[in-house]
Amino acid sequence: MDGNYKPYDHVASAGRLKDYISGSQSSYEEMNSLPDRDRLTFSNGFYANCSAIFVDIRKSSQLPNHYKRPRLARIYRAYLSELVAIFNGDPNIREVNIAGDATWAVINTPYKRDVDAVFSAAAKVNSMVQVLNYEMEKAAYGQPIEVGVGMSWGRALMIKAGYSGSGINDVVYMGDVVNEAAKLANYGNSSWSVPPIVASSAFYGNLNEENQGFLKYDYSRGCYTGSVVNSAMEEWFKNNCK
Repeated sequence: MDGNYKPYDHVASAGRLKDYISGSQSSYEEMNSLPDRDRLTFSNGFYANCSAIFVDIRKSSQLPNHYKRPRLARIYRAYLSELVAIFNGDPNIREVNIAGDATWAVINTPYKRDVDAVFSAAAKVNSMVQVLNYEMEKAAYGQPIEVGVGMSWGRALMIKAGYSGSGINDVVYMGDVVNEAAKLANYGNSSWSVPPIVASSAFYGNLNEENQGFLKYDYSRGCYTGSVVNSAMEEWFKNNCK
C-alpha cells in the first residue's frame, strides 16, 4: 500500500476504534467461492473455501554472505518476477503478495480440479528454480538457491482493511489456510531428507489420484511431501540447459 500523508488525529482515531469494536454488526457471508474484491466494503466480509501457496527461500539470511547487493538484487528480481508470473497464470488467482523473499498467493478453489491447478503451479515453481540456478551457474553465481513450497486448503475470511476514506486499504485473508501454507513452506527443503514441496492433509485430500501419487506421507509432520516438476518445463530444461 502506497502512503499519502495525512496528519493523525487521536480523537478521530478513538471514534473509529469505538465504531469498529462496538458498532453495528458487520455482515459476513458464507460463500462457495471467493468473490471479486470489489464486493468488499469496510463493513462486510466473506467466508469461502480457497487454497494458499507459499514459497520461501531457504537460508535466505545467508545469501548476503555470498553475494554483494547488485548481484543479490538480480537474484531476487529474477526469482520474484517468475514466481508472480506462475501464480498469475492461474485463472482463479485472487491475491499475490510479496513479503521479503517470501511470496504467497490465495487461489479460488471451489472444485477439486482447481486444487490440482495449484499443485501444478507448485511443480512449475520447482522447475523454474532449476532453470534459475542453471542461469546463475552460467553467470558465475557460486551459491544456488533452494526453496520450500507449502500448499494448504481450507476456509478463510476475506475482509477489506485499512484507513477508511484515505484510499489506503488492502484485502486481508484471515484463517489458518495462509498460516499453514507458510509453515509448510518453512518445512520444505529444511534438510536433505525433506523434499521442497509440502502439502497439508486437506490439500492432499482434494487432489486427484494421479497427483496424490507424486506425494508421500510425512509421519513426523502429518503432511505430504514430494519433489515434483512440470513435465513440459523439464523437457525444455533437458534440451536447452544441459
